Amino acid sequence: MNHFGKLIVMLMFIPLAGCKNLAQIDVSVIDERTQLENQVLGAYEDISEDLVLIASVRGVSEEGEMRVPPPQSTGKKRALMAMQNREFNRDDIESFKKKGVVGENNEGFLTILDQTQLTEDPKYGEFVRAKLIEENRDREILMERVIEMTPGLSEKDLAEVKKIMAQRNRDNAVAGEKYQTTDGEWVGK
Repeated sequence: MNHFGKLIVMLMFIPLAGCKNLAQIDVSVIDERTQLENQVLGAYEDISEDLVLIASVRGVSEEGEMRVPPPQSTGKKRALMAMQNREFNRDDIESFKKKGVVGENNEGFLTILDQTQLTEDPKYGEFVRAKLIEENRDREILMERVIEMTPGLSEKDLAEVKKIMAQRNRDNAVAGEKYQTTDGEWVGK
């Protein structure tokens, strides 16, 4: 075989040398915790979507008659009321976080971090504490609803749901807000 023939044979095998990478399969295994996180966060998003749907439904038909909303379970009603209340209080909660008065703890709830501002202005302190009680109550109601909606979960899974919601809160924190890490340390984002 002449040099030209050898060159052609070598050129034919060069593309095949990279073929071993084509046959490589990348397998990603989703562990149980990731699946649980997806289920919990999916259920939480479903509650949010329900709130949007209810808000967008007209209470009066085109003929001017009152429409009766579809029946809802007690758990769903409580969760929707909690979502509405959280939406109503959102600006105040964001303000408390921005001022460093409160932070997101590692169980999915808010914690007072700076008592100074609350003791200097007792009315403000009373207002902050009242809003925190409401917010934490609403968060707990939503966590309970997530458990109700998620197949395979029960009240014994509440601690895990709290961890997942705490991670969601840490992920959604904005610059300057404080949150508690999983090991209990308070840090700023």
